[in-house]
Amino acid sequence: MAEGSVGTAPRRPRFDARVLETGSLAEVARAVEATASDPEGVGIMARKGRTYLVRLEHVSLKASPLLKQELLSVGGDASHARGIADHSLSESPALLIATWGQYQRLLPKLRRQPFRLAEVADAIDRALRAYTRTGPRTVPGAHRALTLGDRPRVMGVVNVTPDSFFEGSRVPTTEEAVRRAVALAAEGADVIDVGGESTRPGARPVTPDAEWSRVGPVLDALCGRLEVPISIDTRHAEVASRAVDAGADLINDVEGLRAEAMRRVVAGTGAAAIAMHLRGEPATMQQDLVYADLRGEVYHALAEATARAVADGVAPERLLVDPGIGFGKSAEQSLELLVHAGEFRSLGYPVVVGASRKSFLGALGGGETPADRLAAGIAAAVLAAERGVELVRTHDVAETVRALRLVAAGRRLADRPPATPQGVEALRPGAPE
Repeated sequence: MAEGSVGTAPRRPRFDARVLETGSLAEVARAVEATASDPEGVGIMARKGRTYLVRLEHVSLKASPLLKQELLSVGGDASHARGIADHSLSESPALLIATWGQYQRLLPKLRRQPFRLAEVADAIDRALRAYTRTGPRTVPGAHRALTLGDRPRVMGVVNVTPDSFFEGSRVPTTEEAVRRAVALAAEGADVIDVGGESTRPGARPVTPDAEWSRVGPVLDALCGRLEVPISIDTRHAEVASRAVDAGADLINDVEGLRAEAMRRVVAGTGAAAIAMHLRGEPATMQQDLVYADLRGEVYHALAEATARAVADGVAPERLLVDPGIGFGKSAEQSLELLVHAGEFRSLGYPVVVGASRKSFLGALGGGETPADRLAAGIAAAVLAAERGVELVRTHDVAETVRALRLVAAGRRLADRPPATPQGVEALRPGAPE
């Protein structure tokens, strides 16, 4: 009988080869330490243990070959369109593949090159530093601040609407809305998001006056009753302005601050703001789901939205971004954004994701009706948090808070620093390889 066939004793493993899962540089450094390597080797090798892929858009025909040449010279690589080689294209996207240390050697070389490669170097540097940023940061609000980055945080939903897609979230009276907000804060919500207009697919819009008649009394009644920040979920500048006056700290705008009036309100009131991606209007957003590059187009739209807000006087530290899962996206597109939500950290702003009870979960087997999607929504929250999303919006605060405690514990374990000083040094941005 041939060696290894059924009926023979399996060969005793000699080397126990296994692929290690390392989600952070700290884990890489500890893995190197565990081999009893020379301490100097920990610092040198840890930075080589993780590769970062950086995508660039619109790299010119003249810059593309130089970019690849310089990356190869430091041990990395780059890809661009075939049309660059035969000069049939004037520009191309580029995908860069390198370790952190290789990027640190690349950047000064690019800054000495022509064809706007110094600007390319600056863009790469900003994206890498934003993506790898860890630790808490404070988002100032109009009245109260929000701490993000220390652990996955939770935004609890209070819908003062008769037609929200999840019937279980509707609170038709002021008294019920106030009780729900207080209860969600007690369950562990870090932010309470109050909304008076449903933005589900096909929802009928309401006037700002009608919206305010729903949320205004709730905000007035909550004044002084909550220690956590309050968010107003609105796309109307006049509602946002009145809400901040009534005690709201943050403006959650599903239209991505596209209205100049909304940007003026954010800048003038000192509120924080979430810019969400939405193509079109809530009533019609599901009629055009064609994207040539879903993640790239959403990323570009959020980059433009935040740039406009900053240009109009909004402080960058007050901005957050949301890829808009379920808003003008198919089920598969929503899943793609969820699984790759961490990419949006490259913008430099905290990332918010709201997937709770949404229809894409049902289309992917997570429950036929919103009432059936609790488990799927919690799974989506965990996926988002594991990818570095700082704030998860949910109807189910208590369950989500408990699930995200495990994510936070896992993150603390992954980020536990190595024992050697050289290993700790390897975690410092810009440390040599």
